[in-house]
Amino acid sequence: MPVIVVANPKGGVGKSTLSTNLAGYLARQGHAVMLGDVDRQQSTLGWLSLRPPNLPKIATWQVEHGDVVRPPKGTTHAVLDTPAGLHGKRLDDVMRVADCVLVPLQPSIFDIRATHDFLRQLQDHKRGDKVRIALVGMRVRDGTIAAEQLRTFLGSLCVPVLGQLRDTQNYVHLAARGLTLWDVAPGRVERDVDQWQPIIQWLER
Repeated sequence: MPVIVVANPKGGVGKSTLSTNLAGYLARQGHAVMLGDVDRQQSTLGWLSLRPPNLPKIATWQVEHGDVVRPPKGTTHAVLDTPAGLHGKRLDDVMRVADCVLVPLQPSIFDIRATHDFLRQLQDHKRGDKVRIALVGMRVRDGTIAAEQLRTFLGSLCVPVLGQLRDTQNYVHLAARGLTLWDVAPGRVERDVDQWQPIIQWLER
């Protein structure tokens, strides 16, 4: 079962946006997908509670004996959303099960610095050579100084950069109804779906 982890120790970088839309894509492809929330805030569970029942199902953790959590039986793909400040034992636990890690970041000098340190942690981890790692720019506004700073930073790395997702209210409006890009008419979100293609291709290799 592929386990895709979405992680960055910096809060507010778009982890839940990336996680929910990734789970929505996998569900739309017919996979039995579980969206697990490692964050105490459980923001993705709140999102799942809004999801209309007629859409492709996205499951969550199955709780056994009060505190033991595991993917529901039959799960074929797992997406794990992680908390801010991910480090130490919790990072070890996540890396132990991960097949790949997607690291979202925004075009902010604070996010860039935090992400640079986090990438070093991932690469130096004892499983760093067994887990595929890639970056995704989030809420990027073309033509801004911040976007140019982000491009310069990304160009200096030896980690794959899968593209940049634009700053749009589409993600906000969809999340408020438990939806993803893959749950609405393609014409409404065509530009955004196009930006996802490199991410999808990398994951499906």
